[in-house]
Amino acid sequence: MTELLGILTYPFMIRALIAAVVTGLAAPAVGTYLVQKRLSLMGDGIGHCAVTGVAIGLLTHTSPTWSAVVVAVLAAVAIELIRERGNTNGDLALALLFYGGIAGGVMITGIAGQSAQTLQSYLFGSLLTIAPSDVVVTVALALTVLVACLGLGPQLFAVSQDAEFARVAGIRVRFYNVLIAVLAAVTVTVAMRTVGLLLVSALMVVPVATAQQVTRTFRTTLAAAMGLGLVASVGGLVAAAWLSFAADVAPGPAIVMLALACFVVSWPLGAWRRHRQRLREPFAALEPLGHDVTDAHPHTHGDDCGHPAVPHGDHVDYIHDGHRHAPHGEHYDEH
Repeated sequence: MTELLGILTYPFMIRALIAAVVTGLAAPAVGTYLVQKRLSLMGDGIGHCAVTGVAIGLLTHTSPTWSAVVVAVLAAVAIELIRERGNTNGDLALALLFYGGIAGGVMITGIAGQSAQTLQSYLFGSLLTIAPSDVVVTVALALTVLVACLGLGPQLFAVSQDAEFARVAGIRVRFYNVLIAVLAAVTVTVAMRTVGLLLVSALMVVPVATAQQVTRTFRTTLAAAMGLGLVASVGGLVAAAWLSFAADVAPGPAIVMLALACFVVSWPLGAWRRHRQRLREPFAALEPLGHDVTDAHPHTHGDDCGHPAVPHGDHVDYIHDGHRHAPHGEHYDEH
């Protein structure tokens, strides 16, 4: 433990912690909107295209981060426009774009005189070797993403939840759809050195899926997902540093595995909550079919009986064993 605390004070570890914190907050913030739009794998596709951007940076001897940002944004806009058209060949076009991105990246890397091994730190992350200049870029881009996701939350939620309603309400749906795609592209490049281009989608989606197990509203889901992303990023980094004394464990996979472990732990709680919800709302909204008198009822409902009370017109129903019971004279009706 003393050795671990000593490592945490090293300059390279402090830089890694800063990058992990901002990435853990930004990735689930964008991922919440993508999950709401049912585009959970969009980050994965953008990550494939960003490989070409990294390779272009290596070829032109410029910053791979900035070249990846440019290519990822262009790919994200193209993906959104193809998706918006909604034709039958859209999925095929996206597949060509995704696989062309990663194949083009490997080929351009070879043309640049580099081996495919050079891409390893970008594909799976290299958080412990992040340079001070990369930390500055990561923090700046992550803060931009967070400001947009939180500041434009009502508009982004509206187009993610119901695009037709948002259009009727006067919201520029295409603009905000493209903005979400661009924010996803920027987030992919932010997380490029943290978890890698091939794992970034997990950090964007898994904390959101975990938060949905224990939350009900979009706002609480967004906040919980960001908190879980922060815990997974920092916890995975610290776990990788601790395990490094016995094995060579990369922070990126450790972060993703910790996020998945949080989901596995939360899933039974979510299943129990959904079961309780079904008991509270046992029937669909149908036209009333009348009341059937129950047989002998062994339980007397009241304010302190422990069963949920549901106002129903001029009386109160009590939910008991998946049924709604209503006092009716000296007996109970079953709704």
